Amino acid sequence: MLPVGVESKSEAQNCPIRSVLANVTGKWRIIVILALEDGPKRFGEMKRCIGDITQRVLTENLRALQRDGYLTRTVDAGPPVAVSYELTPLGQELVAMMKPLVYWSNDHMDGVRVARLEYDRAERR
Repeated sequence: MLPVGVESKSEAQNCPIRSVLANVTGKWRIIVILALEDGPKRFGEMKRCIGDITQRVLTENLRALQRDGYLTRTVDAGPPVAVSYELTPLGQELVAMMKPLVYWSNDHMDGVRVARLEYDRAERR
């Protein structure tokens, strides 16, 4: 079994599995990382690419991903000023690890939908 168990709160705070996964598995963080797979993008491009994300949420997620070293933020003084984001080697490695899960998700969505419907019907009884 993978070492996912801990015995104390301090041990949990120092657990690399919890620390890393908590910061990359959020709904938006995975999508932001995947949106940068094909190369650098400016903020507006990112927002258009993702679609249903607010400017505030995108900004927060970009900052968090930059803080953890998955992407870089480059400012071109312009004029006009242009800010772009690009995956670091660490971010590219993460994308490579996530792609099989993304493909699996796409391939198995019908089965997940069926399971959800069956569960919801059983819970209503």
